[in-house]
This record gives sequence, structure tokens and C-alpha cells, in this order.
Amino acid sequence: MNEPKKDVIRATDAEAVRLATTLIRSARFGALAVIEPSTGSPLASRVGVATDTDGTPLIVVSALSAHTGAMLAEPRCSLLVGEPGKGDPLAHPRITLVCQARPLERGSSAHARAERRYLNHNPRAKLYSGLGDFSIFRLEPERASLNGGFGKAYLLGRADLITDGPIVEELAASEQSALDHMNADHLDAIAVYAHHFAKAEGDGWTMTGFDAEGMDLASGDAVCRVYFPQPLKTARDLRPVLVDMAKTGRMPATQG
Repeated sequence: MNEPKKDVIRATDAEAVRLATTLIRSARFGALAVIEPSTGSPLASRVGVATDTDGTPLIVVSALSAHTGAMLAEPRCSLLVGEPGKGDPLAHPRITLVCQARPLERGSSAHARAERRYLNHNPRAKLYSGLGDFSIFRLEPERASLNGGFGKAYLLGRADLITDGPIVEELAASEQSALDHMNADHLDAIAVYAHHFAKAEGDGWTMTGFDAEGMDLASGDAVCRVYFPQPLKTARDLRPVLVDMAKTGRMPATQG
């Protein structure tokens, strides 16, 4: 008798969701796959990546690129993110998102916010992002396939990846001033967040973004993701949470 086929897809749990959002929020590049209009064949290309406040991937692309015309003709696309690291590249986590590409209108508030967040995350893109032939697309996730390494496959839905509610707009409105303040006056606290909570190494860490679930940090080419103990309910919760986390991160050193 044939044995029943084993389901390779694991039940999606909080750990899988945390890994998925970390991969997406931390990504600075990814592989974008689109549908070539003239042939209907898949076309893949490397693109720079950031995320909007709600977690939606953002890409900045030139009108001269084949994938830009493809997305305008057919918005269905997919995005693969996750850096290989050392050793076998298939042993490292990665996630593929099935998306609908939506261009943002230049001059709109959505475009301004996306551009700001993209350049905070990818500062080298300032060399070309302002050129007239470059556009910003939101890649609206519909579902995702997470591979956490050998034997760790998960299927996720949009609700697992995207933050909804008033908190998104609240944080977006105050985010840049909070980032500027922290990067100007509290680099010592940022170093605590990176070293204690993300177990990151090295110096020179700065903040590149806030969202309801956590913060994104960078030091040169290195990036790390730090989650809040609990998701923020309002933008007013940000400051006390940062203060408490800095105190918590410093405790081992003061009690040693």
C-alpha cells in the first residue's frame, strides 16, 4: 500500500511570521519577476527594495527598464528576498511574495512618503531616484511562500505581512522627525538596540525606519531589524517604548 503523501508545508506560526517580516523589512535588494508583454514569458531582474510604513515592498525603477513596462502592462509579479550568506545558499531563509504592482503618482503624499523611506533604507539611490524617468511602485502582497531553510516551508497571507489601521498614518507623519532626533542625539541608545536586541556587531548604527512592530537599523552595508516588545497602538507609544528598551539593553552592563 502507498503511504499517504507527507505535507511539506508547516502550519504558519508567530515565529514564521516574524522571520517573514524580518526578511522583507531588512531587504535592500531582491529578484523581481514580471510577465513579458510581448511573449507572456517570465522575466526576472534584480531591483532595489525597501518597505512602506505598512510593510508593503517598494521599488524604484527606470522607465527604460523592461520590467517597468511589463508591470504597467500586467501588474501581476513576484518578489524574492533573502540574502544567501555563507555556505549553501539553499540553507538560508528566503521569501517569495506574489504581488500586484501599483505605480505611485509623482507629487502625491504616498509618493513622497515612499521616496523618503526608500532613500532612508537605500541612501545610495539618491544618485538617480530623483531623475524624471524613475518611478516608485508599491508591490501589494497577496500571498507569500516562506522557505526558512531545509524542511521549513510556510504559506502566508497578506494579513501576516501587512499592518493596517490608523497607526500606519500616525507613524508615517511623525517618523522622520523621530529618526532625525534619534540619529542626532541618541546614537548610544541605537547602539544598545543593535547590540542587545539584534545581537548585531560593529559600530556606527543609525535608525532608518520605524513602524508599528519595530525599527530598522543600518551601519554601512549591514542592516538589522529590532522588534518592539509589543506592537505600538498609537504613535505616542514610540518614545516610552524606546526609553524602556534602552534601559533594558543597558541593564546587563550596569549589573555586571
